[in-house]
Amino acid sequence: MRHALLFSVFVIASCGLAYELVAGALSSYLLGDSVTQFSTVIGCYLFAMGAGSWLSKYISRDLIGRFIQIELMVGLLGGFSAAGLFLVFTWLAAPFKLVLYLAVFGVGVLVGLEIPLVMRILKRDLDFKELVSQVLTFDYLGALAVSILFPLVLAPHLGMVRTGLLFGLLNVAVALWALHLFRAQLPARRWLAIQSWAAFAILAAGFAGAGQLMTLAEAHLYADEIIYAETTPYQRIVVTRWHDDLRLFLNNNLQFSSHDEYRYHEALVHPGLASLPGARRVLVLGGGDGLAVREILKYPNVEAVTLVDLDPAMTRLFSTAPPLLALNRGALREARVTVINADALQWLENNDDFFDFIVVDFPDPANFALGKLYTSAFYRLLEKRLSARGLLVVQSTSPLYARQSFWCVVATLEDIGLKTAPYHALVPSFGEWGYIIASRGEFTPSPTPPPAGRFLTAETIPELFHFPADMARLPAEVNRLNNQALVRYFEAEWSKVIR
Repeated sequence: MRHALLFSVFVIASCGLAYELVAGALSSYLLGDSVTQFSTVIGCYLFAMGAGSWLSKYISRDLIGRFIQIELMVGLLGGFSAAGLFLVFTWLAAPFKLVLYLAVFGVGVLVGLEIPLVMRILKRDLDFKELVSQVLTFDYLGALAVSILFPLVLAPHLGMVRTGLLFGLLNVAVALWALHLFRAQLPARRWLAIQSWAAFAILAAGFAGAGQLMTLAEAHLYADEIIYAETTPYQRIVVTRWHDDLRLFLNNNLQFSSHDEYRYHEALVHPGLASLPGARRVLVLGGGDGLAVREILKYPNVEAVTLVDLDPAMTRLFSTAPPLLALNRGALREARVTVINADALQWLENNDDFFDFIVVDFPDPANFALGKLYTSAFYRLLEKRLSARGLLVVQSTSPLYARQSFWCVVATLEDIGLKTAPYHALVPSFGEWGYIIASRGEFTPSPTPPPAGRFLTAETIPELFHFPADMARLPAEVNRLNNQALVRYFEAEWSKVIR
């Protein structure tokens, strides 16, 4: 019996940490700024655990029965926390933070009650020294196990909703196990059994229907028909369709609309590449949709394009789905294109090739994981891979809505010794959007017309490099790995635009 209870400590410690990780990851996924979200969630959770431990002294009778009921409550509240938070975010976005911290606090209080009760139940069989050492050992081992499994197995393969429900089922399993172990000592055993099996059935039904739950929530979140949705180890990919308009969303953020993506991608590629008639080798970082590659392949002098994108699910989708293949014209399947699924920073550190033109098409720096790809350290790696007269171009958010963020990227590129040529273009889905060409020498737009497209001509390209007063340069810090100034600018500026 003692060993069974100690194993229960291992399980409930795993569950407790899992709920904390789910809340932190989900809030980061939905709100951005992973450092702030994890810090506040962990702080609230630990405080609540302390409150639960303090409250445990008021439980003086029927310790085993109360322990079983607490396991059921934490299983239900913690198990459905991710599903509930996702639904609140999609249907009632305003109170999301309030509901988040109430849920975290509630789960934390219940988890804080568990270990003191187990210790009081076990004190009949162990002296104090053995009791503390063994309970805490299994507690920490449980935390270690889930901290390894969560990022490597659970979140990538089950997703947040099913992961929460799985650990809710484990909490209820502990309650059922305790019900069996102590059946002779429980006066209300039948009532507790009814409660336990009801909780198990509710959580099992939730686990089985988690896919439909996500579909229901996303149907409200996205106005158009969802034709593809997948949670990968790196992001949530959703493609929607309304008539002939296809839209890609990554982690709820719009990446393109097929009605006007040509403006974005022509502006990203042609001002730089049209001025490099001798360009043979091109590198694209990000851009797993293949739309930038589509524009690059219009240049017959380009012999090889290397695309490095982190998520294999992304490049696989845009290499196989017929509507998306039609959009990128099968660019990722072209013989001249090599697709590599890897972290761009690590790939650059281990690569010795040189490129005439480099396209940096990462998502906006909404968190520190993305912000590192806009730092001076990253741009130094890029500069080493540029050929002698090569150019690189960086998509750099909006110089109108995120003005200081845009000029922060300019300052960061200049900090490593590159000359910059900032420019902008109107993309209706996003508004005014910014780009920066960087090179070792001064850049001048070429009078050579770009390949036939729908947006840019040799006459219109020079106009992109002129900035009106409301987008003119502002002073900004250099974005370094140790300060991530760009992420702070980006969040402050876009929070004023998106309410």
